[in-house]
Amino acid sequence: MNTKIQRLSGTIAAQSSAQGASGVAVIRVSGPSVKTIIKKTIKTELKHMKAELTPFYGQNGTALDRVIALFFRSPNSYTGEDVLEISCHGSTAVVDEVLRSLYQHGARPANAGEFTRRAFLNDKLDLTQAEAVADLIESTSIEVARAAKNSLEGAFSKKVFSILDSLVELR
Repeated sequence: MNTKIQRLSGTIAAQSSAQGASGVAVIRVSGPSVKTIIKKTIKTELKHMKAELTPFYGQNGTALDRVIALFFRSPNSYTGEDVLEISCHGSTAVVDEVLRSLYQHGARPANAGEFTRRAFLNDKLDLTQAEAVADLIESTSIEVARAAKNSLEGAFSKKVFSILDSLVELR
């Protein structure tokens, strides 16, 4: 594990989709306790990058909702850690109960931007790409969204590193 990531503690969980009632809500969980949380809330073994329609078990052990669960094994995830993504029905009651269950089983609420911070600290994104995530989320025009997408894909970083290599060579 990258030494920078060791400064982060615990397993985090948060709603990744927009807040408020909707047809579907996406909840992300990342960190060392993901496999334990899967055993307690999904109660089935999930394969890497294979979506599974399954019950999600709430705090009292009864099925709360049928969800689509998607597991990403470290290091092949957005954060570089084990990650669980849960797509559940988007009522605020269901989302709140899913999050409460995740917190009961060892996750803690993620801070704003913490998934992307972990991706950066685990060398999944460089700083420009991490900033592009925020730009893409906050974009209000298609032009800004396209520019952020290009930065996220590394276009800006490649140009900067190319210039840096040229300067080193020139020196």
